[in-house]
Amino acid sequence: MDIILASKSPRRIELLKQLGFEFDVIPAQCEEKSTKKRPAARVKELAVQKAFDVARKYPAAVVIGADTLVYCKGEIIGKPKDKQDALRILHKLNGSWQCVYTGVCVMSLKQRKMLFGHEVSRCKARKLSSEQLEHLAGKHMDKAGAYAVQDEQDPFIERIVGSKTNVVGFPVEFFQKLYEEFLA
Repeated sequence: MDIILASKSPRRIELLKQLGFEFDVIPAQCEEKSTKKRPAARVKELAVQKAFDVARKYPAAVVIGADTLVYCKGEIIGKPKDKQDALRILHKLNGSWQCVYTGVCVMSLKQRKMLFGHEVSRCKARKLSSEQLEHLAGKHMDKAGAYAVQDEQDPFIERIVGSKTNVVGFPVEFFQKLYEEFLA
C-alpha cells in the first residue's frame, strides 16, 4: 500500500519518518481556501482539501493531508505574507496565550475511506522587546504564527499545554490513533 504525504513541510516529513513510515512526498497544488470561521473547522476542511487534491491523482494510495493555524485574540493566523506581516503577528502573540490547531486527514479513494479530525494545543508566548521581535520577524516565514518551537534558537514560546508535535505542525499521537482507525 503506497502512502503519500500531501505536504512538503520538513517538520511533517521528519515526524512521519520518526514513526517508521515509508512514504512519498507529493505536495497538494490546490489553492488553500476556506469559508469556515471556526479554527477547528478550517484546519479540518483544508486538510481534507489537500489530501483530496493528491488522492485524485493517486486514487490507489493512502494520502495524508494536514493544515496548521494559530488562533489568538479572535484572529485566525496562518503563515506570514512577508516580514512586515510576520512582525505584526509576533506583536499580536507577544506575551499572550494562543491555541494551535492542526487538522489531519487520511484518505484512499480506491478504498472509499476517509477519516479526519483535529488536535489543539495551547501555547504561552514570552513577552519580548520590540527589538527581539524585529530580530525574530522573517525567520519563520513558512510557519503559522511566524515562530518555530522546534528551533532551539527561537525563544518565543515559553509554555505548551498539550501536544508539542501539534505545535510543530503534525500531532503525532492524534495521527497514530486516526491511522490505526483508518486501517481497522
